[in-house]
Amino acid sequence: MSEMLHYPVENLDATHAKEWLRCFQRVRQASETLCAPLHTEDYMVQTMPDVSPPKWHLAHVSWFFEAFLLKPFLQDYQTPNDAYDFLFNSYYETHGEPFPKPLRGTISRPTVAEMYQFRAHIDAEMARLLNDPPLDRLGEILSRGEIGLHHEQQHQELLVMDIKHILSCNPLHPVYRDDVRERLLEITETRQVQTAQQWHRYTAGVRLIGKDYSVAEGPQRDAGGFVFDSETPRHRQYVAEFELADRPVTNGEFIDFIEDGGYQRTELWLSDGWHHIHETGWQAPEYWQLVDGRWHQMTLGGLVPVDPDAPVCHVSFYEADAFARWAGARLPTEAEWEVAAAELPVAGNFVENDWLQPVASDSEGHEGPHQMFGDVWEWTGSAFRPYPGFKPLEGSLGEYNGKFMSGQMVLRGGCCATPGDHIRDTYRNFFPPQARWAFSGFRLARDA
Repeated sequence: MSEMLHYPVENLDATHAKEWLRCFQRVRQASETLCAPLHTEDYMVQTMPDVSPPKWHLAHVSWFFEAFLLKPFLQDYQTPNDAYDFLFNSYYETHGEPFPKPLRGTISRPTVAEMYQFRAHIDAEMARLLNDPPLDRLGEILSRGEIGLHHEQQHQELLVMDIKHILSCNPLHPVYRDDVRERLLEITETRQVQTAQQWHRYTAGVRLIGKDYSVAEGPQRDAGGFVFDSETPRHRQYVAEFELADRPVTNGEFIDFIEDGGYQRTELWLSDGWHHIHETGWQAPEYWQLVDGRWHQMTLGGLVPVDPDAPVCHVSFYEADAFARWAGARLPTEAEWEVAAAELPVAGNFVENDWLQPVASDSEGHEGPHQMFGDVWEWTGSAFRPYPGFKPLEGSLGEYNGKFMSGQMVLRGGCCATPGDHIRDTYRNFFPPQARWAFSGFRLARDA
């Protein structure tokens, strides 16, 4: 697996810039590879406000490099179209007026071809900047550029999620890639059956949670590499003794919840969740449907039978919380999750594995929790709030995370659409509690 590059801010030279350019080109190509199976008509569909058209994603990440690197640091830079600064600004209100998110699917122009021309223009101009960078500004350029690469990787994950939602809304059940279906059916038939859930106990104590920016390493790094500002600062937190399930909740277990009337039992649900399932009519996870009495789910390989041993996916925080209450357990706090994950290698079913769907792991050979990285983002019981002493980045990039620290719940661990070199044990993802189109699942915890 390719790794991101990390450099101290001292003693940077043009060689570092050219090495970083190669990393930039790799990440940029990955976005276009994800979109290669799409038809032109797929690029501009927006099926709900949370979904953005694939064309917009590809243009927005290019706008990011234009707005935060090329315009400030490449003296003679010329944009292809001044209107792009409005059309492809997502939410940076200190930078300018963003185009309304729910209306992104109404923009048929620029065309898909023109959008790819914009990407090519940005790639060429970034190469020009990095092949002859202003050395007195190189630390700032590479620091911003690193944010830009991780930002593009976030949008690669969103591309997979959004493409799946777009195709799922079509009653023809269109397929993103035929080979995805074949591989999913094969692993369902050949993998070992998942064993019963096991519990692992963690002792009480004051733990160090999160990461710190290091002055010596630059404003976006700690000694281990890149971090987002929301992961900082590293701080002490008391964590009581707890137990954590060794694996995520499976589809089979969630079917048991459904068949036991889980969606009809008000005592299991938070008030907001109970209201939401009645308003929406939810009776199963997103993308599930009964076909001849058997649960099937829409995947990027089309409609396939639900694998009972794979992690349940596309459930909201409300559903995860209700299941936990039904099971006599709870969701872990994000501190508990991090304590357990810190002992494990960052390895799992990421986008490079090319399943593009959570899959069951082998049931043998695990002495502790597994599948904590990859497969599904795991809901925690923690709200997305700032850590003690949190300070957002200066300027417009300070809007990246800090402005969303209200009404969101934390998820941890990455998923089957996450680039493997994008994730770490301190990474804090966040979604509103009703969100289901993300690759979101959960594992259980309980008080010791």
